[in-house]
Amino acid sequence: MVNHRNPLVTHEAVYNFEDDATGVKAIIAVHSTSLGPAAGGCRALRYENYNDAVEDALRLSEGMAYKNALAGLPFGGGKAVLMLPANASAADFDRTRMFETFGRWVQSLDGAYVTAEDVGCSVQDMQAVGHSTQFVAGLPARPGLAGGNPAPWTAKGVFLSIEALARHRFGSGLQDLVVGVQGLGQVGFALCELLHEAGAKLLVSDVDARGPSLAATRFGAEIVKPDNIPTVAMDIFVPCALGGILTEESVRDLKASIVCGAANNQLATVAQGQQLADRGVLYAPDYLVNAGGIINVAAEYLGETTDSVETRVAQIPARLMQLVRQSEAEKVATNLLADRMARDIVASGQPSKVA
Repeated sequence: MVNHRNPLVTHEAVYNFEDDATGVKAIIAVHSTSLGPAAGGCRALRYENYNDAVEDALRLSEGMAYKNALAGLPFGGGKAVLMLPANASAADFDRTRMFETFGRWVQSLDGAYVTAEDVGCSVQDMQAVGHSTQFVAGLPARPGLAGGNPAPWTAKGVFLSIEALARHRFGSGLQDLVVGVQGLGQVGFALCELLHEAGAKLLVSDVDARGPSLAATRFGAEIVKPDNIPTVAMDIFVPCALGGILTEESVRDLKASIVCGAANNQLATVAQGQQLADRGVLYAPDYLVNAGGIINVAAEYLGETTDSVETRVAQIPARLMQLVRQSEAEKVATNLLADRMARDIVASGQPSKVA
């Protein structure tokens, strides 16, 4: 096992670990702890190389710092990525052992980082992590208390934000609006259900055909090829897959009036936020609208109730619309304004008060 600290200009620390028995490597990036322990999920994926994994951890942990700051949570920003062996199948290593080992790595940081599930992880995986550390959330909920899978809360916060943006831009609800959802994992599929109930006409896309097929059956969704969905005519584009989807090229070809989704790091660079604004596209900063999951995780870790999660998630669209109105008044792209607000909160060392 390797455990060393790499001080970086933008992050407090980056920790590197490796398990010789399974070949699994992990990077835990701690962006900031000025507001409290660095909190953020664990992502388990096969990366092309180590540098890609580090870049993912750095961007995601910074996003978590901003997300927690704007959500008024007493946590800093952190993220873990597990680099699964490139050529190994699930049968080639013991998954429970892998996550128990990861738990020991989290424990070695003595509370500087609090983990939970993210892409590629489950509640069961977090239970294995919990065998080795107390610095974990996303565990099965106890009666009356927050806990369990955070994905439905993420979906709810994004859905409420989409509703608010539709009222602002179109002066109406979602009935008969065309909404394209890219990525039908747990969050994306839950969003499809909420959007369908609200009367939206769904376009869906995923590299795994099972999600779109099920959405077509249940919701009457139209299936679109993954590479095509950003360029299809729609009212609202909802990215819920991996990051970097909004490139200079895809923004140029985008035919939606609103972008609001659950995926982290949707903008390839900060310049795409301005590019969207210049095209008149209303963009919802991802770390603001997808905070429902970390709100649930934080409430679980702090021993709070499900009602407290419900209250905080319901506040997300109000914070979003405050940002949108200020963006329009100052003529500043929403992502730049959100970044500025979040950095100010992190620098202050005091969690923001959420009404």
